Amino acid sequence: MTTPRRFDGRRALVTGGSRGIGEGIARRLAAEGAHVIVAGRSLGPAQEVAGEIGGSAVQMDISDAEATMAAVAALGPLDVLVNNAGFDDFAYFTDTAPQQWRALLGTNLEGMFACTHAALPAMQQAGYGRILNIGSEAGRIGSKGNAVYATTKAGIIGFSKSIARENARYGITCNTLAVGPIDTPLTDAARAVPVHGEKMVQAMKDGTLLRRLGTTEEVGAAAAFLCAEEASFVTAECLGVSGGMGISA
Repeated sequence: MTTPRRFDGRRALVTGGSRGIGEGIARRLAAEGAHVIVAGRSLGPAQEVAGEIGGSAVQMDISDAEATMAAVAALGPLDVLVNNAGFDDFAYFTDTAPQQWRALLGTNLEGMFACTHAALPAMQQAGYGRILNIGSEAGRIGSKGNAVYATTKAGIIGFSKSIARENARYGITCNTLAVGPIDTPLTDAARAVPVHGEKMVQAMKDGTLLRRLGTTEEVGAAAAFLCAEEASFVTAECLGVSGGMGISA
C-alpha cells in the first residue's frame, strides 16, 4: 500500500518558480505530491522546470498587477499559493530614484497583492488554503544598500499577518519565510563581481551564526512544512531560514 504524500491532490502556484529559491520550493512541493504550477516572467524556463517535476507552467509578469490577477484567476482554484517572485536593486538610498522605488514596490509588494487577491475567493469558498510569502531577514533587521528592498520585505511580513487575521475563519493560513543568504545563481553573480565579489559572499556567510550559505533545498523544506496539513495551527508567523541571521530581531 502506497503511503499518501503530504500534498497529494493539492494544486500549488509558485511565482518566480523557474530558478533559485522558487525552483527549490516548486521541486519540494512536487516531490511531496503537489501539482505545481510554475510561474515565471519567461515561459521557457518555467516550462523546463515544470516538465522535470511533472507540473505545468504559466508566464506571469507580476509587476503588472491587473494582468497578474487575471492570470491567477484563470488557473482555477488553488490550495497553495507561494508568493516568491521579487527582485533586489542594490544601491545606497541617496543614489536611488523614484523610478527604482516604484519598480521594487510594484514587483515585491503589488505583485504579491495581485496574486493573493485573485487566489483568495476560491480558497475562502473551499474553506482551505495555504499562503506563503517569501520575505527576507532584511525586512526584520534592515540591510545596508537595500533600504527600499528591505522596506518591501518588511511590508510582506505585515501583509501576511493581516491576511492571516482576515482569513483564519475560512481555514486559510498565511505565513512568511524570512530568508537569509542562499546559494543561488544570484550568489554566483555576486561572486563574479571583480575585486569585491568573493568578499561580498564571505560577508553574507559571516552574517549568519552558522557561517555558511543556505541551500534552496533547505528553503523548500521549510516552505513545505508551512504549506502542509500538519502546520494547520501555524499562521501569522515569520520563520527565519537564515542560519540565525535574524537572532537580534
